[in-house]
Amino acid sequence: MTATKTATRPSAGLLFTLVATGLLGASVVAGTVLRERWAATADSAPPASATVEYGQRLLRETAALLGPDQADPAMRYTGSHIACASCHLDSGAKPGTLSLLQTAGRYPRPSGRDNRVGDLRDRINGCMMRSMNGRALPRDSVEMIAMEAYINHLGQRYAAMSESRRAPSEQAPFDEPDRAADPEAGGGVYAQRCAVCHGVNGQGLLATGDPNDGYLFPALWGPDSYNDGAGMHRVLTAARFIKARMPFGQADLTDDQAFDVAAYINSHERPAMSGLERDYPDRTTKPVDSPYGPYADPFPPEQHKYGPFREIRDWYAAQKQAQAAGP
Repeated sequence: MTATKTATRPSAGLLFTLVATGLLGASVVAGTVLRERWAATADSAPPASATVEYGQRLLRETAALLGPDQADPAMRYTGSHIACASCHLDSGAKPGTLSLLQTAGRYPRPSGRDNRVGDLRDRINGCMMRSMNGRALPRDSVEMIAMEAYINHLGQRYAAMSESRRAPSEQAPFDEPDRAADPEAGGGVYAQRCAVCHGVNGQGLLATGDPNDGYLFPALWGPDSYNDGAGMHRVLTAARFIKARMPFGQADLTDDQAFDVAAYINSHERPAMSGLERDYPDRTTKPVDSPYGPYADPFPPEQHKYGPFREIRDWYAAQKQAQAAGP
């Protein structure tokens, strides 16, 4: 990730960090209404400054353009100096885990967390408030429209790619161990394989002496990292990403190592997001590794945070089977 010290921005705005979540099953009526609304708004031309190029810069140079030290207070949308490209490698253009190449085609879609059908702009704002520990962008801001334009552009690029170029260069997907993750064991993995880039205390490595220039390697915990409502704060989500992408340039961790180091990273303090109790109004749709309650099941928060998860899944499957059987 590189960042430009002096940033030129078109106007008021936003940023984004997509990190991939979603649930099945929204109503056709709701989806139709949203599509009609988007079609209607699409008739008006986007601002000339909301370019694909500016959208890509927002992913790469997030701290400079939207960070907490931005010269214009109105442009301070993120609460940290990390970048969207910290997780969406190569500005989301790299095939594989957390790639943005296919993201545009997945929206609109239902969100169990919000209990409604959401569009791409909703998803961007979800990342903005959670992964970036910031605040939502206005939906009609230049920054929002530019981010959306860039992600749509990536979708067009993906459609033109050959099958060989679409194939990710990654290890086999993460296979969840049938046990609880072990943060202590993960600390050993972190010290050996992660600390050289991300720091002994998870503080990351800044690109320069100026935090506005962002990170070469992002902070993984502490006040300048993602908050506790982010998808990466879920141990299974983090383990999938770590197994596929880390250590950067030499991703070779085992499933057990990825699982344990994800638990170690997420065992540390980080910014707290308010209102998490309102997530997943239908508690039965909450991911088994959601580290915060309330839950619809009798399992303790510690088990939801670290596992083992099979017992939780089996409980929900039994409840569903019992409901299907009727009285």
